[in-house]
Amino acid sequence: MTNDHVFRAAQIGLVALAGLLGVYFGLLTLVSGWAFTLEQFALFWPYIVALAAGFGVQVALFAYLRRLVSGAQAHGKVVAVSGTASTAAMISCCTHYLANLLPIVGAAGLVTLATQYQVELFWVGLAFNAAGIAYIGTKVAAAVKEHARCAVPA
Repeated sequence: MTNDHVFRAAQIGLVALAGLLGVYFGLLTLVSGWAFTLEQFALFWPYIVALAAGFGVQVALFAYLRRLVSGAQAHGKVVAVSGTASTAAMISCCTHYLANLLPIVGAAGLVTLATQYQVELFWVGLAFNAAGIAYIGTKVAAAVKEHARCAVPA
């Protein structure tokens, strides 16, 4: 694989990182306004940026793996699951404000639970990110090794 493939995968990962941050800022602004969004980001930025970066790394690894070998659809499920966990963890920091929109007692209880454990939910999202990176990383390493073994010297 050329440096062009690595560069392209990195670009895709950065787009994924920015997209996840866009979802965070968009949803939180829609629910609670821009001032609150900035306040929450200032409070939780290390978690939010780490979650988005982890998701970006996974997408970049997946893009690289996909270019390296065909038929990598099964690994995309790992990216989807950990990306969903990352998004849920980031959005959990603001779910207590959804109580204004969800007057149902059961939903309010769920929102209260998410609010009470929002930092723990961030850590769960980070754990999913780490697991996804480890899983896809081992697949990339194996594919690179196999690719090098099969490559014909020039």
